[in-house]
Amino acid sequence: MTPRMLCRILGYGLLLVGVAGFFAPRLLGMHLTTLHNIVHLATGALAIFFGHGGSPTAARRFAFIFGLVYFGLGLLGFVAPDLTATLLGHGPVARGDLAPDNAVHLVLGGAFMLASAARTRTAEPLTATEAARKR
Repeated sequence: MTPRMLCRILGYGLLLVGVAGFFAPRLLGMHLTTLHNIVHLATGALAIFFGHGGSPTAARRFAFIFGLVYFGLGLLGFVAPDLTATLLGHGPVARGDLAPDNAVHLVLGGAFMLASAARTRTAEPLTATEAARKR
């Protein structure tokens, strides 16, 4: 799989979670607020954009940056849960309440990091900009 393919898969997954969070805010034990859902929708839209329209290099960079962000957020959630709760639009939480959210953010961060490290096939279609540069 290429970074672009993995960005698309992760993007559609984030869109699904973002929409589902509006209807089931306690989905799988998580704490999905409106702000949290909007962040998932925005990240998913960006991942799909880079997965479909971005160059392989742009998709790789996006995946690396957002992998660091999500992984860092997951770690921060275990170390400073109140700060993380505030960032995600929650009220005060007890230690461990955000464990499902933190675990998902760690896994998501790792998945984006893996996507950034994926090899790019040479047969992957070029974007219009890349094709123009080669001429």
